[in-house]
Amino acid sequence: MNETDLALRILKRFEPILRFTKGERFFPVDIDWYLSQCSLWVKPPRKPAQELVPQGDLTLDLLTKDWNLESGSVLYLKFIEPMDVVELAKHSIAEAVERWTHHTVDELFRPGRARLARVGYLSRLIDAIFSLSLFWRGRVPGDTAATAAFVYRQRQEKDERYTYYGRVVRENGWTIVQYWYFYPFNNWRSGFFGVNDHEGDWEMVAIYCVEPRSSSDLGEEEAIENLEPIWVAYASHDFEGDDLRRHWNDPELEKVGNHPVVYVGAGSHASYFQRGEYMSEIELPLLRPLALVVNWLQSLWYDFLRQAGSKDAQKSAFVFRVPFVDYARGDGVSIGVSGVKQWEAVLFDETTPWASRYRGLWGLYAEDPIAGENAPAGPIYDRDGNFRRRWIDPLGWAGLDKVAPPNQLAQRIEEQIASFERQIQALAIEIREQTEELQRLEVTRQALATQSDQQKAKLDLNKKIAASSKELWGKKRELAELERACQFLQTHRQQLKEGAALPIRDHIRHSHEPLPDTSNLNVLAEGVAALSVGILLVGVVFLWWLERPYFLIGLAALIGGLVFVEAGFRGQLARLINSLSIGLAIVSSFVLLFNFFWQIVLAGVLFAGLFLLWQNLRELRR
Repeated sequence: MNETDLALRILKRFEPILRFTKGERFFPVDIDWYLSQCSLWVKPPRKPAQELVPQGDLTLDLLTKDWNLESGSVLYLKFIEPMDVVELAKHSIAEAVERWTHHTVDELFRPGRARLARVGYLSRLIDAIFSLSLFWRGRVPGDTAATAAFVYRQRQEKDERYTYYGRVVRENGWTIVQYWYFYPFNNWRSGFFGVNDHEGDWEMVAIYCVEPRSSSDLGEEEAIENLEPIWVAYASHDFEGDDLRRHWNDPELEKVGNHPVVYVGAGSHASYFQRGEYMSEIELPLLRPLALVVNWLQSLWYDFLRQAGSKDAQKSAFVFRVPFVDYARGDGVSIGVSGVKQWEAVLFDETTPWASRYRGLWGLYAEDPIAGENAPAGPIYDRDGNFRRRWIDPLGWAGLDKVAPPNQLAQRIEEQIASFERQIQALAIEIREQTEELQRLEVTRQALATQSDQQKAKLDLNKKIAASSKELWGKKRELAELERACQFLQTHRQQLKEGAALPIRDHIRHSHEPLPDTSNLNVLAEGVAALSVGILLVGVVFLWWLERPYFLIGLAALIGGLVFVEAGFRGQLARLINSLSIGLAIVSSFVLLFNFFWQIVLAGVLFAGLFLLWQNLRELRR
């Protein structure tokens, strides 16, 4: 069995099961078909975009050709040209008729309830600004998603296939098995009320394995069977680090045999360990300074005044982010060993021409200034042409660059204990020598103290003794910490020898959990939450137009009315009134402080004087 066959066998042994949400219209495809539907374009700086290769003529050779582009140019593919209105309407009607005829209406997506009801008014306002920004930002045209879905559906009817691109890498004792999925379109915004639409979408799942014994001792078949999975990491938007991975034995990781289950976000194609609906918050860089101020006020409110429960439970209501829901319900198509749909595996690596030599975008360059609607680059490169970390540093991308493989753990422990012991021994010698030196300095100081004309020298020596004593104390503290760490490590070594299990979740700092069920949320509360910002903006216009002299009073009444109505529907009026009372008390305190500042200062000084007199008199009486 050659290296290619061996890698394919490894990929097939662990290939993930992807479970999608009802209504998902795009699934992983082979890039050969995608390229056959694309044209190749370039957008030079400050010039209109130019077509380099028309649709139907694009080949791998032309894709990877050196086009000698002007510096700063963006090379990109264009997957689809939107249909005209009449043709698009015709296909939409035909698709709707077919759904009703074949009774597939229950397979349509139905959005979760209360996206905006889960966040506060500030986040709703930011959401409105973000939505309005689509009018001036570069974006994918709205009918492009419908056209792309029609073209992809036609392909699947003729040749239904589901493809992933696999890669097997060995690094630092780990065998890393990567599964790359390419989706022809991301319709999160137009299909599922999400952040963006863009052509092309690369996603990835990685499994980190070890070989229990040296591969030289095993045959090829046995080497595959003895490969032991330890960690799994799912790509989720642009995140990286420890939070992306779960241990193979973690109960949060669902598996069917050796195949991890991935719940895929509808339209976004982000990957999750658990089925459910996830809140995804997009931060706006322009508002970051204001967010820092609000965070400080939150800390004052929660930590100092200890109001409205814990900070962790309440912080999402006051952040300067755009809230979106990522639906990963897993109630739709399932691809993998447990489903009717099966995978087609294709092996690739850094020598694959389309992966290593094409540095452009895998879809439309929409000229979006915040890049949300621009297509992504390929598996190896980012949009700016630099290497993707998940490709060149797959261990560091999942926070595993600092984790020793299980078959090397005992060796690393012994090496660290030996290192600690060397440091302890060297530091003990330094402490002994510095202690002796400090004692000699003290003897000299005592001698100088007997000479009345050596006060200057004695003062200088006192400073030197104080500095040396401080340094010595620092070394003793360092020695104690080293000895404690060494003792803990030795205990840890003994526990592992006795068969103790390693912790499998202590690396997780922010676990992305599904949103709580909101099916029991009052429908009126949901409606108010969804319409509140629109009502507020329309109300502002009417107040300014009709009642300008009373604009501020009217605005306060409008906001207060919306807040009270929503709180009433949510059953939170008591809590709202309590918070308002505390807030008004704080404002009143500041007003009193401003108007009676010097009187308050004098009263404070008088109180301090009387308190000191009382304390001193008590002492005299004793």
